Amino acid sequence: MSTTVRTRERTVSPSQRLRALGREQLPTRAIAGRSLLYAILIVLAMIYIAPFLIQVATSFKTDGDAASNPMSLLPQTWSTAAYERLFLNSDFPVWFQNSAIVTVFVTLGRVFFNSLAGYALARLHFRGRTVIFALLIAVMSVPGVVLLIPKFLVINQLGIYDTYVAMIVPLLTDAAGVFIMKNFFESIPASVEEQARIDGAGTFRVFWSIVLPMARPALVTIIILSFQGSWNELSHFIVATQSPELTTLTKGVASLASGQLSQGTQYPLKLAAAAIMTIPVAVMFFIFQKRIMNTTDGAVKE
Repeated sequence: MSTTVRTRERTVSPSQRLRALGREQLPTRAIAGRSLLYAILIVLAMIYIAPFLIQVATSFKTDGDAASNPMSLLPQTWSTAAYERLFLNSDFPVWFQNSAIVTVFVTLGRVFFNSLAGYALARLHFRGRTVIFALLIAVMSVPGVVLLIPKFLVINQLGIYDTYVAMIVPLLTDAAGVFIMKNFFESIPASVEEQARIDGAGTFRVFWSIVLPMARPALVTIIILSFQGSWNELSHFIVATQSPELTTLTKGVASLASGQLSQGTQYPLKLAAAAIMTIPVAVMFFIFQKRIMNTTDGAVKE
């Protein structure tokens, strides 16, 4: 028996031994490559999150500590003076309230009107539909800053300057949202609507009761983009209002750079305001992140 085993071992060629050795080393190489990839991703993540960590840490520093150690993640003396000054000795609560009001109305309006416009372009056949869609694409390619002066002239001509109406109405629709909804509605088979039409449902009833619930992933995407866009909007509010009572968070935080509340660098004050501004958008994203453009939801096989 031993002679037979030795004979078989002698008949193994060098190339076969190298292949067997390669198979043994393959898992080790795979583990090493995966570890290197994870290390690179961790480094990139730390580079990306470092400014946010510095922002939060600086908001709890004193002015002197923030000026002398701006990159430190641990304040020498923990202080909530910046937050107390924002909420007790400034108009920050008014800024937050104005931003919240505008954001809620703009988000609801964009969800409704973008859905209506997207459904019309995707399903309704009318003269000029192609031209309207081409104009929609053209609007998406125009920088928003170019439209600031025409926007101000229209708002002023309508007599709504320096009002909530001027802050909300021009933002109720956006070309990107209509484009997203149109593409999603086109991915839904038209056969889904046929039964409802046979039962006598009108166009709006089909849209509201049949198609819109199936577009939940696109709606969640519109909600997040609209919330983030209106919450962080600045240029439109600059040309639409001038009253301190209508100042939003973005305008208020921008005004802190001019030394509105006190002298000095005011690093803790500015970064505390920026940290508070980040919270609603972060919460909204974490709540709906799993539903963003999940195109498999509501799919129908024909």
